[in-house]
Amino acid sequence: MHADQMDVTVEVVAALVAEQFPQWRGLPVRPLPSAGTVNALFRIGPDVVLRFPLRPSAGPDLRDELLREQEYARLFAAHLPVAVPEPLGLGEAGDGYSGPWAAYRFIPGETARPDRIGDPDVFARDLAGVVVALRGIDTRGRSWSGSGRGGPLAAQDAGVRAALAVSGALTDTVALAEVWDRCRDARRDDPADGWIHADLMPGNLLVRDGRLVAVIDLGTVGVGDPAVDLMPAWNLFDAGSRETYRRALGVDDATWERGRGWALVQAINALPYYVETNPVMASIARHTLRAVLG
Repeated sequence: MHADQMDVTVEVVAALVAEQFPQWRGLPVRPLPSAGTVNALFRIGPDVVLRFPLRPSAGPDLRDELLREQEYARLFAAHLPVAVPEPLGLGEAGDGYSGPWAAYRFIPGETARPDRIGDPDVFARDLAGVVVALRGIDTRGRSWSGSGRGGPLAAQDAGVRAALAVSGALTDTVALAEVWDRCRDARRDDPADGWIHADLMPGNLLVRDGRLVAVIDLGTVGVGDPAVDLMPAWNLFDAGSRETYRRALGVDDATWERGRGWALVQAINALPYYVETNPVMASIARHTLRAVLG
């Protein structure tokens, strides 16, 4: 998917585990299929999942990022109505892999998609409950960090227009540009930032027996505009459950439009980038853009 990504093998993973986590030495190692774009996943025995960044780095920034993600997992576990990944440890660079990696307790479930969801309206209300719980966590005075999702939509304008410029054969870029102009300029009356997951994509929502059981992948978590976590309204839900999600969150028109804008930002950037390399992500992007235009 990425020109600079590292291919991680079962043999390398098994050797790193044996050296750094001897309690898991000898347990079977198997790759987990994933449409994710950031990590290669491996399951160790029945209870452990390992996350190896596809773009490892030996510098301190990636290690700090992984530690921060585990810190957020511990914070959210005490507040959210569904499971989040439980940190089990942090691995270090070794032979065959040039950066840190993370270990979590495995959560049984399947990633969300319409045919795996039992009642879409129940699912929408359950996910809204997660978002409401996130908003209720004390930010301790934090605000948007200045990078990543959660700041002013206008800061995304150049990237959106560049993606639209190369996507004319993939989607209705003229109509999307009109929607983008409206969303980008939607007002924000309440300047208070809150905790946001910031990547509530179907692949980060786990389903069991048709119900939402976990929210995973906390690598994008931060504090910012709560409208960011409206993205599932367009990247997953149909028209009916989209409205259920909105009612459950009680958002005003301007916030709803900013949420639409964030869904558009994610999808229009993903579509041309992944159209040849990640069909699942490209399909979600197409679904999102159709819904944004609906």
